[in-house]
Amino acid sequence: MLNNIGLPGLLLIAVVVLVLFGRGKISGLMGEVGKGITAFKKGVDDSSKELDEADVALKDVTPEDEKDKV
Repeated sequence: MLNNIGLPGLLLIAVVVLVLFGRGKISGLMGEVGKGITAFKKGVDDSSKELDEADVALKDVTPEDEKDKV
């Protein structure tokens, strides 16, 4: 169903949304979406840094005779 919308349909939807909500509400909403995306990216970067730091802190405690069996 959504495959058949096309450019004219998208433009019509954009105009209807603009008329219903107004330019001020839409720009405010887009600002909030941008803040959310930025916060998400920051959270992903922070968690990947924490995982990298955790990998450095890990220590192999496998006994020497067990290491040769792999």
